[in-house]
Formats: sequence, C-alpha cells, structure tokens
Amino acid sequence: MIGTVGAALVVLFVLEFDFFALPTQTTGLARGLLRDYGLVALFILFVIEGGQVLYFAPSESLVPAAVLLLADSPLGYLTIILVSVLGATIGQCLLFGLAKYGGREYVLNARWFHIGEDRLARFEDWFGQWGPLAVPISNTLLFVRGLATVPAGLAGMRLRRFALLSALGTFTFEVILAAATLGVMSTI
Repeated sequence: MIGTVGAALVVLFVLEFDFFALPTQTTGLARGLLRDYGLVALFILFVIEGGQVLYFAPSESLVPAAVLLLADSPLGYLTIILVSVLGATIGQCLLFGLAKYGGREYVLNARWFHIGEDRLARFEDWFGQWGPLAVPISNTLLFVRGLATVPAGLAGMRLRRFALLSALGTFTFEVILAAATLGVMSTI
C-alpha cells in the first residue's frame, strides 16, 4: 500500500514538472491495462483518477470495463467496487492534502490540475453552502466527481472525515455504475 501511494506521488511529481505528457483520449489503454493486469491496474488507475491527475480513464468507463473484463460473480463485482473505492479515495486524499497544505494558488498554478479560478470559485461556493455534505454528493454525480476535494482541503476539513465522506460517495457511484452495466448486459 505504501508503495502504491509513493508511486502516485511520483506520478504527481513527474506531471508537475512536465517530464512527459499522455494523450487525453486513451481509454483503450486503460482497458488494455485492465485486461493485462487486472485489479492491480484498476487500483492504480483509480488512484490516478481520484487525484484528478489524468483524465484519460474516468470511472464512468473504468468500472463498466472492469465489470465486463474481470468479474463473473457477485463477489467479483463487489471486489471491483471495493478496489475502485479504495483507489479513488487514496487519490482524492492525496489531492486533498495538496490543496490543504499547498493552498489555492498552488492548486491553480499546477499544470496537472485542469480547473480554472472561476470554476474553482464555483465549487468553493458550493462547498461553502453545503459544507462536508458536498464531498459525498459530488462523488456521486456525473461530471463533477471529486470536484469538492480541493475546496474541502482549502477549507481545512479533517482528513479522516474527508476520506470517509469521499469513500461513501464513491462507493455509491461505483455501485450505480456496476449495477447499470449489469442491467444493460442482462438485456442483451
């Protein structure tokens, strides 16, 4: 586990100092990694996705692909969901820590973080209005998943509380995705 967190920090460092860039439309790469490396790839991809470092494989495509490629039983589906939640929560906690200890200017100036000042201000306002409840809500909604992470860090929320609320919202979202995938597959 410590090695995976360390690897995620290395990825953040490499991206921050622009050592390389990945194409933004590489969902096929993620599916290939899932096929070749299974749950380990799923976990690492979710750490990266949770930290909002790379936008090449959102959970909207990862969980359905994992359900189709890696599982064939209720225990398999549950394992995919739990691995996804753990990875995304670790990634979000890393981003939360960067926001909390790096501050607003650091986040806005980081090249790997692709949200401008106006959009961040909107999420800060939303977080200010809803408070900690914004974390699980944002993790359950399409297109804004995890975007309360930075405002939560900037607001000084406690890490333990953030991690629990983040995991709760992510769990809800991944269950919905897995169930939708299984529902679609059962009708084919």
